[in-house]
Amino acid sequence: MTSLTKPHYSLTNETKAIIRHEKGLHARVAAMIVQKSSELQSRHQVALYLRHRDRPPIPATTLLQLIALAVQPGDALWVSARAPEVAKEERIPPSVDGRCGDGSRGEGTTKNAAVTNGAGASGSGRDRPAGDAAPADLAVKELVRFLESDFAVSDDQIQHQIDNLLQDSALTAGQVFSSMADGLIVTDAQDVVTVFNPAAERIMGLRAGDVLGRKAVDAIPGSRMHIVSGTGQPELGRRQVIGGAVILTNRTPIVDDGQIKGAVAVFEDISALEKVTHELQDVKELKERLQLILESVQDGICVVDREGRVSYVNPAYARIVNGRRDDLIGQDVRVISPKGARRQALDTGRPVLGHVAQKTGEMTVVADAYPIIVDGAVTGVVSIVKTLTDAQSLAEKLNRMAARAEYLEAELRRTKKSAGAFARFIGQSGKVRDALAMAEKAAEGPSTVLIRGESGTGKELVAEGIHESGPRAKGPYIRVNCAAIPETLLESELFGHEKGAFTGAIKRKLGKFELAHRGTLFLDEIGEMDKGMQAKLLRVLQQKEVSRVGGEETFKVDVKIIAATNQDLEKLVAEGRFREDLYYRLNVIPILLPPLRERREDIPLLVEHFLEAAGREQGKAILGLGSDALAALMTYAWPGNVRELANLIERVVTLSDGPWITRADLPTYLQERGGEEEPTATSVSTVESALPLHSGALTGEAVTVAKGKVTDGEAEGEAIHAPLLTWEEYEQQIITLALRRHGSYNAAAKALGLTHKTVAAKARKFGIEKSGGDRWIGEKEEGMGKSING
Repeated sequence: MTSLTKPHYSLTNETKAIIRHEKGLHARVAAMIVQKSSELQSRHQVALYLRHRDRPPIPATTLLQLIALAVQPGDALWVSARAPEVAKEERIPPSVDGRCGDGSRGEGTTKNAAVTNGAGASGSGRDRPAGDAAPADLAVKELVRFLESDFAVSDDQIQHQIDNLLQDSALTAGQVFSSMADGLIVTDAQDVVTVFNPAAERIMGLRAGDVLGRKAVDAIPGSRMHIVSGTGQPELGRRQVIGGAVILTNRTPIVDDGQIKGAVAVFEDISALEKVTHELQDVKELKERLQLILESVQDGICVVDREGRVSYVNPAYARIVNGRRDDLIGQDVRVISPKGARRQALDTGRPVLGHVAQKTGEMTVVADAYPIIVDGAVTGVVSIVKTLTDAQSLAEKLNRMAARAEYLEAELRRTKKSAGAFARFIGQSGKVRDALAMAEKAAEGPSTVLIRGESGTGKELVAEGIHESGPRAKGPYIRVNCAAIPETLLESELFGHEKGAFTGAIKRKLGKFELAHRGTLFLDEIGEMDKGMQAKLLRVLQQKEVSRVGGEETFKVDVKIIAATNQDLEKLVAEGRFREDLYYRLNVIPILLPPLRERREDIPLLVEHFLEAAGREQGKAILGLGSDALAALMTYAWPGNVRELANLIERVVTLSDGPWITRADLPTYLQERGGEEEPTATSVSTVESALPLHSGALTGEAVTVAKGKVTDGEAEGEAIHAPLLTWEEYEQQIITLALRRHGSYNAAAKALGLTHKTVAAKARKFGIEKSGGDRWIGEKEEGMGKSING
């Protein structure tokens, strides 16, 4: 259809009609006007237009536009028409569905038609354009009379036409709403949903039947339609996430003659747009980073397009070839360097390495050229150049650094062995020392290591120690928990995948084997791997090469494998759940870590370590663990091993109020363990057991410590009335006595229920040291020449 050209309108070319109908131009009255206008246009062969207030004129046969004018009783409508002599080339504007009010197709008027007036009240036609405009005047007058009437229609046929027009209008609006790609929700003044189109169903995940007729605030989660209706303020550009989709919503109140009739919400799923936006932002950031890198490197870099023309050179390249960047860009390498590395790489599609060329003057450069291949086609070349002097200097520097690094690594292994690497593994029991000794030896070579032990025994610490103490310490250390990764993803996680290998593979990904090249790969929970994956892992271990999922190229990998499990692999092999050949391939150097219940002598050391760590982290000054609490810990089975002990210590430090951890600070299930016997001569740890000591003990009188009582040889009743000392004096006496009796920090700490570190710190504080033989003497004793007899 030929579109209408917007005519030039003047107020003097219009006739005014006052709407007197008590309801203004509601839908049925508007339909009657459209029907009447269509009949007049068909009869007089003119195009009729209506204007309300300052809005532009609209065709009198467009129902929806006419209703949208919201004409109220007493308002004025301005009527105008196009003359018949200019109505030959343009169709009369159709109604809502392209039909005239009587159901016929309107024939319209021509483009560039002049608008005539209705000849005013006199109909003189003074402002008419050339030609006979009487039909236009007649049509305008008749429509004005109709607009100012009561709109009574008695003709059944006309009434039927009006009903059809209203029905067509409703159907057209419904079709428009249904075909919209954006979601549409309309509510009335009571917040009741009146429109909920199919796009809204799809985006919101709700059925129209469950929403229509109900209040939006009840039927639609998070609805704000009632807020927009209540405040009359639109909410534009609101972003929200619904069902994983990013939605952009515009909510606007529906206002008619200053009154809010409801609200309309239009929302669009912009998930794809946001994804593209993020990708473009990522590309922009990547480009900026690459640009910065290229501009910063000292090697010369030159990029050539598929036509052989230079498209980019970095500052270093311009400096090396002694040229200006603007002059270099755009040059054809086939002309300026027909036998150069760039020309060869461009023509053959293969890298050219170590190409030596003589440039200006005496300068010689070494160039590497790499073809840029996209979808199998060569689209350009990247050339990296450096002067021969730079290359030789760099090679010599690398050789010196390599020799020095080799020497330092050998010295470090010779002098310190692996003490630093395994320092985090706390324990001095025989089983622990045996396991760590085996780990130290396993670290030296490339053989596969299998670490066995219950959960929480420190398998990962040993694996890290093996890596850090071996020749691969400077290489990558990659950890994979085989139990934490779904079987469907484990293969691509280990071996990588090519772009498009499966749904979601939007780009190439390197596998853990490639990432661990020349380093160590720790396969934790290896016993949880399914047999299909076991076969693929075995092939990689045997052939020492991998291929990415979805790819055909294979890559050699140099990786030391450390596997760990808390399962009985022999039982799994017997049950057919673990491949026997893979078991033997992994079990080259087995290391068995004992559970905590089999190395109880390490519990005090572990407690000391965890107490110090928890106290430092929480800002608490924890002096130690009482003997009663330690006894409970020593008798517990520790099914969670060291991890359970660490968590327990963190808990009691958090909840404790004093500097000492006692049995009362332990969980209930531990308070009942370890017996209730009183402290003995080898377990002096409470203030009460030390109180009976008095200053006479420092003068050489015999002191007896037994059954929780400390006396000076007098009757027990007399000791109760002995004078009290200060807390530090009691501490000094007890520490001195314990060291005198047991001879070392470790033994004294065990007797007192303290840690080795605490006893040593107290001894330094009080100046307690060995003086002549094995006798321990404090600072006060040296002044008096006396000692405590133990």
